[in-house]
Amino acid sequence: MDDRTVGRAAFLGLVGVGVAGLFYGRDATKVVGGVVPSPLKEIVPTSGWRIYSIGRELPRLDPSSYRLTIAGSVERPVTYTLADLRALPQVTQVSDFHCVTGWSVYDVTWKGVRFRQLLAEAGVRPQAKALRFVSAEVPYDDTLSLPQAYAADALLALEMDGKPLSVPHGFPARVVMPRMYGYKNVKWVSRIEVQPHLDTVGYWEQRGYDEDAWVGASN
Repeated sequence: MDDRTVGRAAFLGLVGVGVAGLFYGRDATKVVGGVVPSPLKEIVPTSGWRIYSIGRELPRLDPSSYRLTIAGSVERPVTYTLADLRALPQVTQVSDFHCVTGWSVYDVTWKGVRFRQLLAEAGVRPQAKALRFVSAEVPYDDTLSLPQAYAADALLALEMDGKPLSVPHGFPARVVMPRMYGYKNVKWVSRIEVQPHLDTVGYWEQRGYDEDAWVGASN
């Protein structure tokens, strides 16, 4: 094992040898030092969160140059700056977060923009069926059907627990889909493609995860 950041696949390997139950809160950094490479220590937050990466380091996006592009099956492509996103109507909700590897964080406060509001300026075409979310963490991406994205509790989050998203939690913007497992909650979103068909298979689905990641009813 090299010294790269350990991704979800590697973590699942650790689960297979009985380590998963040890990765909790403040005790996590004490445990992982003897099991996985030291860089993981830097990305294991407290309060029950665990952060996974598919690359050697987490994306660090400059807020002044950040752009979110909405394109595809729309009347007009739109590009938002971070200031533009913050100027859109914001909503706040409290919801739980569930990871497919078996842990949860409860009562997380998110603030951001509902997808219907986010897509309004671009004008979604009648034939549109899905959204593809492209992460700055290449090649991470995933999709939601439009009905899923328009769910009452789905949003593009800009803040968590009263503060702007941290880098490990997807700064500047991430998907929040509380009733689906965390791998559908794409972080570091840089592009949203409106698609006429729900036929794009996301990064984790290509590796055996369910396309519909409903908590308790998949994987």
